[in-house]
Amino acid sequence: MDVSGIFPALTTPFTAEGSVDAAGMQQNLQRYNQTNLAGYVVLGSTGESVMLSRSEAETILTAAQNATAPGKRMIAGTGAESTAETIRKTKFAAELGYDAALVKTPFYYRPSYKPDVLMAHYRAVADASPIPILLYSVPQFTGVTLESPEILALAEHPNIAGIKDSSGDVRRLGEVIAGARSDFQVLTGSAAVVYPALAIGARGAILALASALPEKCAELYELYWKGQLDAARDLQSRLVLASRRIVSEGGIAGVKYVMDLRGYCGGAPRLPLQPLREEQKRQIREALAELAPAAARV
Repeated sequence: MDVSGIFPALTTPFTAEGSVDAAGMQQNLQRYNQTNLAGYVVLGSTGESVMLSRSEAETILTAAQNATAPGKRMIAGTGAESTAETIRKTKFAAELGYDAALVKTPFYYRPSYKPDVLMAHYRAVADASPIPILLYSVPQFTGVTLESPEILALAEHPNIAGIKDSSGDVRRLGEVIAGARSDFQVLTGSAAVVYPALAIGARGAILALASALPEKCAELYELYWKGQLDAARDLQSRLVLASRRIVSEGGIAGVKYVMDLRGYCGGAPRLPLQPLREEQKRQIREALAELAPAAARV
């Protein structure tokens, strides 16, 4: 499976009553389908996956799959605390027609998750999965980091196709790209380092920012591969500020707020996550105006 390109980490919309909004998810996808995004990641961190019940998660996975345009590659977030539940969720996504599964590290029993434990977990999931697995290292949320030696060892498994690394550590990306088999695909999860990640051999990115600004994130990827490097560097520098304001400082609420500004179904995050304060909204609107005057209006 080829996961080159930009994939948004999709948000999960909720109704005013607080239930998952499958129609809102499909409405968002109908608009995303008109962009140059490579595909979609459903139920990643930005999708508030840890906030959803099993039935809610399955509803969202089904709704997204049914609304996706032909040619868009679909990745399901299926990581869970137990190996057995991760396998169950991965098989469900495969039955729906997802192309790959994004599997975050388990984290609750963090002191016990030594490298050999994590590798045994991932190998068991990969052995049982009908679809390719993407490793997912997101230490800012889990407190667990997949280090280069573990990644390189896991990259030898034929059903582990790549990794999303959200640490923003370009050095680690480079170590993996240099040391893994040639078809092992590395994706960054940080909008602030897309350009340098591509420059050292990453295939693309899975970004929360791409849910809010899909056109700009896809444009950065396209400029790089067209060889328009000055324009790509300029856009990357402007996306750094936007990403900091919207994602790093605003979190899921920030992403959803920009989506609301732009006519998508954003809405509020699920409690205990809180909506933005007015000052945060103002700062985000200013960052959008600096990135592109039309971004805050379209």
